[in-house]
Amino acid sequence: MGTFQRRLLSAGAASLLLAAGVAGAKQVTVGYVAAGLQYPFNVAVAKGFEEAAKAAGAKAIILDPKTSVEKQGNAIDDLISQKVDGIAFLPLDGVVAQSWADRVAAHDIPLVSVATELGDPQKRSIHDVYPKLAALVASDEVHTGYNAGEIAAKLLPKGRVANIAIVEGAPGYPQVWQRTKGFKDALDKAGAKYRIVASQPTDWTAEKGEAVCQNILTAHPDVDLFYNQADDMVVGCARAVHAAGSNAKLVGWGGSRLGIAAIKAGAVDGTVCVQPEQMGQQAFKALYAAVTNPGAPKGKFIEIPTPGVTKENVSSCVPQW
Repeated sequence: MGTFQRRLLSAGAASLLLAAGVAGAKQVTVGYVAAGLQYPFNVAVAKGFEEAAKAAGAKAIILDPKTSVEKQGNAIDDLISQKVDGIAFLPLDGVVAQSWADRVAAHDIPLVSVATELGDPQKRSIHDVYPKLAALVASDEVHTGYNAGEIAAKLLPKGRVANIAIVEGAPGYPQVWQRTKGFKDALDKAGAKYRIVASQPTDWTAEKGEAVCQNILTAHPDVDLFYNQADDMVVGCARAVHAAGSNAKLVGWGGSRLGIAAIKAGAVDGTVCVQPEQMGQQAFKALYAAVTNPGAPKGKFIEIPTPGVTKENVSSCVPQW
């Protein structure tokens, strides 16, 4: 994918900037600090951001901290020193990132967070956006779990207590407990009779998902449904379920190419459709609006919808990662 660092100003874009009220024909330069471009989801967010910048005639500088919190903080400092017009980032640690937001704000540079709220998510609602941010562009992770739970509730056996296993993401990510909470909320609202027989962490990969599901099936061969908190894991889990001769249903998260293909093939029963390119596009638009209109209200929450997907409506989810 390269560095994403391109000069994208054209005569038409210059006219657009003038119409937007930017002084003279100055090109807007914005930075985006990814979480780690070795992951397809993060690549798609950066792609959406860059494409939206190109369409607006802005210069986008994309930096990759390779999943290092320290490097992510250094990348933001680098953008501040370059005196960019605005910064967006996908925080690796929402609590640590509060100090970065304060630092960026002290330099009067608009900042947009993507996918992750700043602060302790157990104390701050996703709708209660950190006030130093121009905007938070994200899916409501509790809601994504809820949508997965609605699918699961329809798949569970009737007339008895169902056995459910949760294949979690990596430890420490707030999305883990948020998705689990939403998932259980949906089951409870549907009146489902169930018990969670296992809930184990992974590293978000298909290989770890397969290994965890193998272990769970060894201890609990009567699992009725696996809720996997990412599509990569649900694809791996599907292999374990097939190898064990289990009839367990499988629900994932993400709407990835692998996940959607698995639903079409009948190997997975459902997922939620997340669109990271759209996140990147909306993040740029929110940042550009803050750059061109400094007096605009801060702390906006821009939600990216995450509808449930099954084989019946799988064509409605066009994978972006």
